Amino acid sequence: MWKLFDVVPPILQSLGKVKNPWPNVDAHSGAILVHYGMKEFTYYTVLFGVSRALGVLSALCWSRAIGFPLERPKSVTSQWLFNFIEQKNG
Repeated sequence: MWKLFDVVPPILQSLGKVKNPWPNVDAHSGAILVHYGMKEFTYYTVLFGVSRALGVLSALCWSRAIGFPLERPKSVTSQWLFNFIEQKNG
């Protein structure tokens, strides 16, 4: 997958319309889907959207479980969560 960083930027730069030619998470996800045989490209946007929705849903579940508002997953570390639970349980 890291080959994407070598191959994709020059191709996108040659188009002349792309501001940021570096591959994002969708490029990696697309490469994985092709590798596993998912070649119906019209479904990619749906799959990316569903995966992002599941990420937000899991964050929402955690926030409700510990009584906090919705947070970005990177805003709380696992260690912070363990410490928080330990403090709550006394």
